[in-house]
Amino acid sequence: MARMWRRKHLGSEADRATFRTLHQASLAAPALRGGLTAESAERSVRHLRALLGTPAIALTDTAGCLAWDGAADHHVGQVPPLLTETLDRGRTRGFERADLPCDVPACEVRTAVVSPLVVEERIVGTLAAFAPYPTAGLARAVDEVATWVSGQLALAELDLSRARLAEAEVRALRAQISPHFVYNSLGAIASFVRTDPDRARELLLEFADFTRYSFRRHGEYTTLAEELRSIERYLLLEQARFGDRLQVRLSVAPEVLAVAVPFLCVQPLVENAVRHGLEGVDRVGHVTITARDRGQDCLIEVEDDGAGEDPERVRRALAGDAALDSVGLGNVDARLRASYGDDYGLVVETAPGAGTKVVVRVPKFAAGISA
Repeated sequence: MARMWRRKHLGSEADRATFRTLHQASLAAPALRGGLTAESAERSVRHLRALLGTPAIALTDTAGCLAWDGAADHHVGQVPPLLTETLDRGRTRGFERADLPCDVPACEVRTAVVSPLVVEERIVGTLAAFAPYPTAGLARAVDEVATWVSGQLALAELDLSRARLAEAEVRALRAQISPHFVYNSLGAIASFVRTDPDRARELLLEFADFTRYSFRRHGEYTTLAEELRSIERYLLLEQARFGDRLQVRLSVAPEVLAVAVPFLCVQPLVENAVRHGLEGVDRVGHVTITARDRGQDCLIEVEDDGAGEDPERVRRALAGDAALDSVGLGNVDARLRASYGDDYGLVVETAPGAGTKVVVRVPKFAAGISA
């Protein structure tokens, strides 16, 4: 009676096959939505093998095998050459017995179909299915399942991008004014209260204007002119503290002043130049800020001749390592990439004892972006 009920309510065998396929896909999807890692591959690979119905399958990244499921795991060592050839071709590839030599007489793995996993036109790995003999149906099935896996990985990348953007926005709010800067600015202003009250009042107004710009309810973008005005106020306050030890040179082409830039995308770089470039250096330090027209782009450079930095620490800062005391470097890089694409991330040139130069490139006109 139970069998009769299932036949009646689940329809034909084709309907039941469709149900089983969707069920296996739903089991594999949550792991794949975490991205292509060894852990996600291990959690999803058996469900993908159930989808394909092959004796064995493997999931790889571009470096090697992440997970294997099924029989004949003595073939795992043969996966890297198959991966390399598939990456070179950039499309689904079939492999014959000669590519999978085996001394086990009863082994079911004699041929393979390997299909690339593609996210945003970039190959991130492969799906490899192993079978006793090649068929056109298997090749098509592997290609279709690889396309579905690629879609899940693309959704994972989108989720990650959204999370990074949300984190960057929160960190931007926290990094708008560092407590270090506030404390030192108020200390510098206090030092002039008795000796030069007019300058103290002037600096206090500059501090008020700087904090008003940073804390006001602001859109996602501002003009370069407004960003530079805020930077000018910041530098006036820092010069009150450092005196003649801090020399600033500003060179800005008038035609780029109206360019829309992400809010607080340059000020944190200037703060880094002052804090990490000049503090602890017993000589005059120079900070140079330039902005110029470069065809379709606006090129902004912030350079100091201070102590410089270890390039590995800079790489970690750009990757968003919160453990580093780097004022918004990773934050700015993430927001630039989110706004304009990966071609517009920060470029940092530095080495210990050689100063630091940070280059920001933004398009002068970008769809959907305005101050």
